[in-house]
Amino acid sequence: MTLTETDAQVLIVGAGPSGLMMAAQLLRNGVIPIIIDSKQGPTDQSKALAVQARSLEIYRQMGLIDRILEGGKHAEGISLNEDGKTVASLSFNNVGEGQTAFPFVHLYQQSKNERLLLDFLTLNCCPVYWQTTLTSIKKNGQKTYAKLQTAKSSNVTITCDWIIGADGAHSIVRKQLNIPFSGDTYPHEFYLADVELNNPELGDKTVQLFMAKSGFAGFFPLPEPNRYRIIGKIPDGMEKNENLTIDDVLPALNIITNRNINIIQNHWFTIYRLHHRMADKFAEQRCFLIGDAAHIHSPVGGQGMNTGLQDAYNLAWKLAGVVNKQFGEKILDTYPTERMPVAKELLNTTDRVFNLILSRNWITGLFKKWALPGLLKWVWSKENLRELFFKRLSQINISYRDSAISLHLSQATQIKAGDRLPYLKVFDEKKQTETDLHEWCSKPGFVLIVFGKVDEADLFALARWITLNYPAMLNFFYLPPSAKNQHIFDAFEIKEGQGKSVIIRPDMHIGFINDKVDMGVMDNYLRNIVSLI
Repeated sequence: MTLTETDAQVLIVGAGPSGLMMAAQLLRNGVIPIIIDSKQGPTDQSKALAVQARSLEIYRQMGLIDRILEGGKHAEGISLNEDGKTVASLSFNNVGEGQTAFPFVHLYQQSKNERLLLDFLTLNCCPVYWQTTLTSIKKNGQKTYAKLQTAKSSNVTITCDWIIGADGAHSIVRKQLNIPFSGDTYPHEFYLADVELNNPELGDKTVQLFMAKSGFAGFFPLPEPNRYRIIGKIPDGMEKNENLTIDDVLPALNIITNRNINIIQNHWFTIYRLHHRMADKFAEQRCFLIGDAAHIHSPVGGQGMNTGLQDAYNLAWKLAGVVNKQFGEKILDTYPTERMPVAKELLNTTDRVFNLILSRNWITGLFKKWALPGLLKWVWSKENLRELFFKRLSQINISYRDSAISLHLSQATQIKAGDRLPYLKVFDEKKQTETDLHEWCSKPGFVLIVFGKVDEADLFALARWITLNYPAMLNFFYLPPSAKNQHIFDAFEIKEGQGKSVIIRPDMHIGFINDKVDMGVMDNYLRNIVSLI
């Protein structure tokens, strides 16, 4: 499809996972964007593989979760191997039980994520304009003029209110805004291979990490039978060979794994460098950066794609509210203030772990050989440490407690405004069925949950207040005390006879908690803090 000169509320540059999620979330919230990409079309070659629990929660809210679960597989664990021998095995089975509806690590390729989101866009009549490249951005007051080069080599100018840079590590949007991309490049070269193997000893549900003096390699089982994603460091002496093939690295791979890797078919092989960089700003002049355009880091922990999806998830509902004249523009300031600390912490964490893996320092080598396996086994034997590990890996621990739109008016210390809404089962006394708090957040908009004993007249007044003031923006649920739901009252530290009001943001983070039900206080939060118009 060819793009012609037009006006747009939102232009998204880049149709990778972050850009596609941004478009999908805007559509859910009533805004139709224009999305472009310089590629010829979607690709089957992708580096990212793991879809963490927090991303699965987003897909569930979108009604897409069944397709992801059916098209992928769970990683049942990870094995650490030294010189070909297993020195530590960590089971992932139900490691996050009770913390999320998805207490596992799910393997589902980036290319499949993109196809899934493309289908969502197609069903909502939002095409991607492929072979369309952004060449320049010019500002004029509240309008931005984006000059594009289309597939037919013609120049098109889009007049837009907002631009989203989702165009990867070499982002043209970021460069046009002159935003520094601070960081560095790892000194080593790496390869990725997507292969079918005849090595049943590797298992088809366990991630295998191999370390040796000569290097390291990781084998990640793909959903397809006998198929693996292999990542490794280019062997010494081969770094400058641009025409490297899987056959060239295979001898070194055999040495590192201490076995013969039998390749039935090589589907894809590429060499690349890894970077650890972060944009100095995530927003500038009515333009925003998300995903790899804003931050890139090592592949440790399968965090990159998931972080980009959450960038889009965080920004889209705020921007849609501004475009639809439901919010004041000041709410957009919370995108960089909420997401930049997350990206910075992730960058530091993955950098430390990756440097440990790559280090050839003799002291570090002794640590990895003799201390690391025992340390991992000890950590994994402690339930509380396993829980902390899963929360960080799955990204369900991300919180925005310091955000300008988080208001905590409660004595509770365990769950606070800014936290992700915890996954808690709910027993519906009227329907005699079980659901969960996340299911209550399936519709776009904010969610008000009132806990505790509330008189019928007060409930009617609450419903009337919502109908008159926030009919399209606030979904209301009431949960009275009951024995089967006592665990929810315990989690939110609700005392007997106490009422509590909780407002959940569209991205399932808690915006407001109050130890009483006060419509005036809630109205102040929504109008003056969230800036609802």
